[in-house]
Amino acid sequence: MKLYYSPGACSLASHIALHEIGLPFEAVRVQGRGQKTAGGEDYANVTAKNYVPALRLDDGQVLTEGTAILPYIADRKPESGLAPAAGTIERYRLHEWLGYINSEVHKNFGPFFAPGTSDEQKAAAKANLGKRFDFTQAELGDKPFLLGAHFTVVDAYLFTVLGWCGFVGIDLGQWPGLKAYHARIAGRPAAQAAMKAEGLIK
Repeated sequence: MKLYYSPGACSLASHIALHEIGLPFEAVRVQGRGQKTAGGEDYANVTAKNYVPALRLDDGQVLTEGTAILPYIADRKPESGLAPAAGTIERYRLHEWLGYINSEVHKNFGPFFAPGTSDEQKAAAKANLGKRFDFTQAELGDKPFLLGAHFTVVDAYLFTVLGWCGFVGIDLGQWPGLKAYHARIAGRPAAQAAMKAEGLIK
């Protein structure tokens, strides 16, 4: 497998998941949206969407969208526990969380990274994120991970987007449960390995 990523972007979640399952893969850095890879490859030839992540499979097919890539990675090694078994209610809860993080959390960070966003738009996005964090912290409760006792790919995704708070002026300390959750996942060997590979930590 070959993962195309940009440092600290949403592709970090897939990078973490790949380290969690421990199967061989190659990580290829993309130098900005729609540009070249670190090896000089035109990323538009990998995916016309021109954004990360993209996962080239062993048979040459390319899978895009983190909400599809993450379950795919988990299913490559079911014994890793990164996703509940297919057909169970727990598996649908995993997809429920992937959808929520993608549409309600990830999406609301968009205005902070889009050129020309007004202060009013950023303030509205920050307020929306606050409401989503309130909900997520309440749902997390005293569980170590979103689905309960075991780390899954939804935790890799939520960890990744929570990491953007410091770049957009949001103090995660307002949600002590989420701050502790983020720190807990940051300490996992797979998260450490992915962040080091992307140059996010030393």
